[in-house]
Amino acid sequence: MPAIQHTVVDSPYDPLTLVAVDGVLSRVHMTGQRHRPPEETFGEPDPRPFGEAIRQLDAYFAGELTEFELPLNLIGTPFQLRVWEGLLRIPYGETRTYGELAEELGNSGASRAVGLANGKNPVSIIVPCHRVVGASGNLTGYGGGLDRKQRLLAFESGTAAPAALF
Repeated sequence: MPAIQHTVVDSPYDPLTLVAVDGVLSRVHMTGQRHRPPEETFGEPDPRPFGEAIRQLDAYFAGELTEFELPLNLIGTPFQLRVWEGLLRIPYGETRTYGELAEELGNSGASRAVGLANGKNPVSIIVPCHRVVGASGNLTGYGGGLDRKQRLLAFESGTAAPAALF
């Protein structure tokens, strides 16, 4: 049986719950997030596996880090894993539409499926699902809420200072 631990850290987006499976970051959940699993699945409270993730999240929120370099234990279907890997290729401060991401994955007709996989992203912020927008450029669907998505995008585009995120 895998060892599962969690810790809760402060962020400009309310507390974040970090979950590790066998010592590797597997999930980052926001308070009130859609598709947030029950807390009893978060394992034992133990901050030890999360030192580097916390350091990088702090640097990100301080505006000092634009790309996370963390080992991740992503658990999903093969298609979800491909979508989440595609999310990791969207540069800081940029966005892609669901259709563009589907095209990059080699299936231009899969924008809805990309949207569903995007919504199931288990590692918010670090796997930047907030960087995906609707075909018209409008903000659509975000498990953490559209307000958080808008604040993350404004922060990354340089139109909001980190302190303005609170």
